[in-house]
Amino acid sequence: MTDTYTSTTAAGDSGTGAGLVAAEDVLLFVNAAITATGWRDFRSTAEQQRLSLDFLHAYVRINYRRVYAAALALDINDHNAVRIVQGLLETSSEATAQEKRAEGRLIAARLAKLPPQRVYKLFRALRTAGVNNRRTRAITRDWLAARPDPGHDAVKYRTGLKTAARHAHFRFGSGSGSGSGSGSGSGSGENDEAGEVGDFLFRPGRRPRYRHPLLDAWRRAHYEQGAVAELPFTVAEGFAARHGMKREVFLERMIPRMTRLERLRSVERLRASGRRGPSAQAPLPADVDLTVMPLTRLALYVLSLGFDVRSAHRAELTRALRAAARRAAGPQAGSWGKVAGVLDDSYSSFGSSETRRRPLAVALGCHFLLEALSAPGAYTGLWTSGGTDPLLARPWGPTPLGSRVLDALEHGPDRLVIVSDGWDNAPPGLAGEVLRVWRTRLDPDRRTAVVHVNPVYDADGFDVRRLSGEVPTAGIRDAEDLPALVEIARFAEGRSGTDALYAYLDRRVERFVGGRPATVPVPVPVPVPVPVAGSAADARGTDDARRTGDVS
Repeated sequence: MTDTYTSTTAAGDSGTGAGLVAAEDVLLFVNAAITATGWRDFRSTAEQQRLSLDFLHAYVRINYRRVYAAALALDINDHNAVRIVQGLLETSSEATAQEKRAEGRLIAARLAKLPPQRVYKLFRALRTAGVNNRRTRAITRDWLAARPDPGHDAVKYRTGLKTAARHAHFRFGSGSGSGSGSGSGSGSGENDEAGEVGDFLFRPGRRPRYRHPLLDAWRRAHYEQGAVAELPFTVAEGFAARHGMKREVFLERMIPRMTRLERLRSVERLRASGRRGPSAQAPLPADVDLTVMPLTRLALYVLSLGFDVRSAHRAELTRALRAAARRAAGPQAGSWGKVAGVLDDSYSSFGSSETRRRPLAVALGCHFLLEALSAPGAYTGLWTSGGTDPLLARPWGPTPLGSRVLDALEHGPDRLVIVSDGWDNAPPGLAGEVLRVWRTRLDPDRRTAVVHVNPVYDADGFDVRRLSGEVPTAGIRDAEDLPALVEIARFAEGRSGTDALYAYLDRRVERFVGGRPATVPVPVPVPVPVPVAGSAADARGTDDARRTGDVS
């Protein structure tokens, strides 16, 4: 390996026991960081997930700190990205100067991709935990200075922005310089508008009016009903309740100010109230282009519709799903040859009340993505329920993965992709035995590439549940990440070597931080993995205050 950021093996160590253990630990953590959300799932409670994640994060941070930071460059979910950032900032004293510089670039790049509400919640957790070193303040100030519209944040995330500015000593109107959070309120142009934000947050009665339209709309909304429609939707809801506005009237007035998801939700509320006619006959929202939605988000929306609505708008919904799948496939569209997909729509794909239909949405998205990745007319999708209409999929029945895998292999595909939580129960274990016999006796030359992607984290096993040791398994959160995850899954087969795994992580880090390699002068040997003191409960630490959910 070259002396790059995630190079944790010295030359010749890739085949040692320590190197193999390190690679297994890395893949286990990546799978968990992709799928685990800390929320209740079909087979695990929120507390079980939290305890499991507490142990994993502490274990990997202590033993493989560079790999732990490099995970920020992968397609992990927002919940675990926030936990990694907080863990790195809370333990800055354990990092070398070179590691701090590389971590700072990774943290800055990841914060730029996170939703602002998550970042503000992270800053609030850091303040609660008493993390106030220069590094944390600098990262906070840089992120605040890069926000495109501080006035919008001041209205929509008022408490979060106020807390972050005070904690980082951020002065509005003077970039990332230090100082008090209130700002002077003097000057003109952009500095004056930024000074307005400081006065709005810390001296609310100082100015009779504001030049920034959102700040002034917030001021007027206290006594003027017409100003409510000028505010962001989530802020306007509170003022609408204060003014006694009817919910249906308020939603219709706010549509121009809503985000795409807010519009979809409001249309469904109006549909349910009967204001838009019978549900099956009502048109889909004309002001929302479904074809530009991310694939998994679109699949979740489709599954939230009733069967009558899906049937009535079959052409529109199918067209939107295929457009999103083609966009996700990108240049790989049509390059996978003959593909078979085994898709889990058993009862457990419902998820939970907090992750409602998420596993099924991932399966539905993968169905259309595999169709786009395969050669024209060379895709076969098989659902565990035996259903043939993916648009009408619903969580139902047992999980006969074994028989569906046999059906898929009969088609002789070049690739077989299994999308399931791995709980094969009709009969139990048949899928694993079928895959073992296929791989060891019928297809030892691996003419058919088989991969299992699992959207559900197994808290008891600290990983996603596997079907067979003969088939690589990767965690998946969003269907559009499938091509990248298939690349990661090949490392789980043990044939690529740890050097290849670390080289892949280095490439991802380099791309993520903008093409500049995060180099470290001296490679660090692989540490012998040791358990974190005691148990997962001992590794929990202060995570009670910093846990966040994941709805992305």
